[in-house]
Amino acid sequence: MRKLIRLKKYTERSNNSIPAPVKPLNREESETTSYQKVNILIVDDHRENLLALEAVLESPEYNLVYASSGEEALKWVLKEDFAVILLDVQMPGINGFETAKLIKAREKSKYISIIFITAINQTTEHVLQGYSLGAVDYIFKPFHPETLKLKVQEFVKIYQNHERIKRQSELQRQSELKEVNAKLERTTFDLRKNEELARVIGETLLDTIITFDDQGYILSLNPAVKSMFGYTVDSLLGRHIVHLLPEFTLHWMNSINEVTGQLFEAVAKHKSGHDVPVDIQIGEAQIEDERIFVCSVRDITLRKQVEQGQKQQYNLLEKLVEERTQELLTANEKLRKEVDERKKIAEDLRLSREHFYKIFESSPCLIEIRSLKDGKYIDVNASWLKSIGYDYEEVMQQTTSVLHLTANLDEGKNETHRLQTEECVRNAKVYYQTKTGEVREGLLSTEIFDIRGEKCILSVITDITERVRLENEVARLDRLYLIGEMAAGIAHEIRNPMTTVRGFLELSKSDPENLTVKYIDLMMGELDRANSIITEFLNLAKNKVSHKTLQPLNSIIEALYPLIQAEALLTGKTISLQLSECPELHLDEKEISQLILNLSLNGLEAMSSGGRLTIETYTEDQAVVLEVKDEGSGIKSEWHEAIGTPFFTTKDTGTGLGLAICYSVAERHNAVVDFKTSEQGTVFFIRFE
Repeated sequence: MRKLIRLKKYTERSNNSIPAPVKPLNREESETTSYQKVNILIVDDHRENLLALEAVLESPEYNLVYASSGEEALKWVLKEDFAVILLDVQMPGINGFETAKLIKAREKSKYISIIFITAINQTTEHVLQGYSLGAVDYIFKPFHPETLKLKVQEFVKIYQNHERIKRQSELQRQSELKEVNAKLERTTFDLRKNEELARVIGETLLDTIITFDDQGYILSLNPAVKSMFGYTVDSLLGRHIVHLLPEFTLHWMNSINEVTGQLFEAVAKHKSGHDVPVDIQIGEAQIEDERIFVCSVRDITLRKQVEQGQKQQYNLLEKLVEERTQELLTANEKLRKEVDERKKIAEDLRLSREHFYKIFESSPCLIEIRSLKDGKYIDVNASWLKSIGYDYEEVMQQTTSVLHLTANLDEGKNETHRLQTEECVRNAKVYYQTKTGEVREGLLSTEIFDIRGEKCILSVITDITERVRLENEVARLDRLYLIGEMAAGIAHEIRNPMTTVRGFLELSKSDPENLTVKYIDLMMGELDRANSIITEFLNLAKNKVSHKTLQPLNSIIEALYPLIQAEALLTGKTISLQLSECPELHLDEKEISQLILNLSLNGLEAMSSGGRLTIETYTEDQAVVLEVKDEGSGIKSEWHEAIGTPFFTTKDTGTGLGLAICYSVAERHNAVVDFKTSEQGTVFFIRFE
């Protein structure tokens, strides 16, 4: 009471010695000092009160801005940012409560700390109304100057910390945005470069390139179709490919997978109506859910004419041989058979060489042929030259590998030599180097064979650089997504009990007598709940040490049976054990007990009264299987993918860590968890290999 009397006298002395009228800080002065000082808005319709508050809060760190009405205060809030607002409740026009409500309704100003100051109404309803409008404190006149000063100082610190964090976040966001923009520019450049290269290749390529969908309708063509078949590009777009390739009927399109990737001959239809013999190779691409086919068409009319001439010459020679053979048939039948055999071998060799050349030249893989004797390059295909960046003449002068093949980036020359010369390999993962020094990744297969008596090695490299990069990026994003979900789950689950404890502590701070034993027990229960959540989460750790011993699984189940049965009887349900003889396993008894209890309690909670829970063990394919079956309503299909994810739960209560712990325990025991579900119930299988 004596303290309140002293505050009242101090206020009266301040009111009786009012200096010149207080003027609000003008806009120009606010802008020149805002980078150093914090703005504080003082709103009161009595100038003597403004002077009293100025005397208490005067500091070189503050810009004190004054308003004599709610309307004037709202104008200042629209123009400036304020750390704290000292707001008188009773004012003519818009009172303090209405002013605070309008300030909090604006997005930019709703987080400003508001302290109500009043000397009239000190009722609880009046105070609660102030807090409901967003006030952070409520001070009654006469007030203690030092207390007010310290409260304002703390709210200013909160505002400064918030501003500093906001500036740091903005700088970090700008830095990340610059990095993303740089990556986007590089990616856009690469896309433009690839598109331009594809356009130039399509325009200069002598072969006709056609893309069509899985129904056979043409999506795009290159300009070569004009010179080869007489059609313009626009005249064929959207039409069925059968107009150009009559063999591509609907029945043939259904079996297109059988010829995809192969080189075969067909007959195309020229615009004038005559047939054109062609070589065709079809590739397939999957773009989202749509299948796109790319068809390379090469006119082989000249080759056919040459083959026809060769065939005629061959027929003529064959006729002469037959005539001569007929003359000598009676004298040397054995010689005739030998000649026929050699003719057949020669034809087979010719066809083999022709097929090999087609495959060699048209393959998208990097193919090279080198001599084993001196390492000299004998031949490379077009894909090799395009990918590595060398000219054909440059490669033919080399006697050492220009690819610098290694099985690992840190491997030495011995490994490189083994991969290239000493033995055949199949799909070995290697790194190779282009002319520009770029290191790429591929799968290497080699084969050793003879060319005119000289041992040579055929090397085929399938480039997988982009595939590996995409796989690594997808894996990284999956890990980041999982970390974010787990962090959000932990924060959500632990914040609830902490909020309860903080509420009771705040209540006891204003009146310690409110801290009863009942409230203390409630707070301890909430803290135990938070500790339980953390303990269950730690059980998910992969690096948790398991103390495994060789023991039977059935013994652990039988030891837990009374506990599970008691829980079932409380809810009117039954337990059935069907334990078969199984070999002993290396198990951590505590962890396996926890797994069985989690699955059993989940099964009991999923069933209504009268349901039966069945626990069964048996061996299958040399593996021990633990089966927990309930008669509940099953698990919804949209939840299947989330089963076992930390903090995912379908219950009103619970942390969502029970099944996640089961999966973690199974993983530490090299076991696999699976489940089947329907409207008749759910079965969980744990298979111990």
